[in-house]
Amino acid sequence: MDFMMYCMFGTFNRLAYVMANQGSTGPLPHIPVYYVDLPDALNLPPVNAGAPPPPAPTAMPMPAQPANCPPGLEYLTQIDQILVHQSVNVLEVFTGWEMSNVYTVKNSMGQKVFVATEEDDILTMQACGPVRPFIIHLYDNMGQEVLTLTRPLRCTSCCFPCCLQELEVQSPPGTPIGYVVQNWHPILPKFTILNEMRKPQLKISGPPCDCHCIPDVPFEVKSLDEYSVVGQISRQWSGIIQEVLTDATNFGISFPMDLDVKIKAVILGASFLIDFMFFEKHKRKKE
Repeated sequence: MDFMMYCMFGTFNRLAYVMANQGSTGPLPHIPVYYVDLPDALNLPPVNAGAPPPPAPTAMPMPAQPANCPPGLEYLTQIDQILVHQSVNVLEVFTGWEMSNVYTVKNSMGQKVFVATEEDDILTMQACGPVRPFIIHLYDNMGQEVLTLTRPLRCTSCCFPCCLQELEVQSPPGTPIGYVVQNWHPILPKFTILNEMRKPQLKISGPPCDCHCIPDVPFEVKSLDEYSVVGQISRQWSGIIQEVLTDATNFGISFPMDLDVKIKAVILGASFLIDFMFFEKHKRKKE
């Protein structure tokens, strides 16, 4: 309080002196100015002194972006198994018309990871059936397209080794990350997994083409020398009613946890090509 009175008295004294000498033309005499430290009484503590500071707001942690991982495929880096379930189209069951396929991709706990939908082209579907070219879009749980699978129109007969089947996998859409190409063999279905530079990475080998009476049909994912099995694409039995009335199929896919995420995505794409080549065709033969 004494300090405040001292400051006020000094200020009024200087103002009075200036006002009394307004008519003077000479310079004003120098009045010393003193700088003093504030008393401790004026160093007021904060209102919440002694209380811990409130925690700073934190943003929701984003999933880590692994190196060389296309956006949207981060989840594939954390799993070594996925399931592909094809939805049953009621109109296709009652009319026999080929309809666009819809799939749900889940993890081993049954949680949805992606939804895959085939582009609609009713004329091509009816004219070409399961040998038709297709474009399948895979969307994550936020509705963002993370994978695009493109299959051109190619020959499916094992008697003609030209124009064999091929699938291009893109992520993000428009950027190829790998390919699945069919290898000619008179009896066995064989494929090669290629990276974005079209360099071979893995092989896929399945049972004889007409071996559809087996409940679970395995397609083994092998090393390039085909001596070691590193994964599997297995067509799973879906029940007698669904097997007889529909061509909807279920696949279980396994691969090494530390496999390149792009190659994991290509193996996932291979399951769709295998479905169209062997199991939808089987349903049309029964009809």
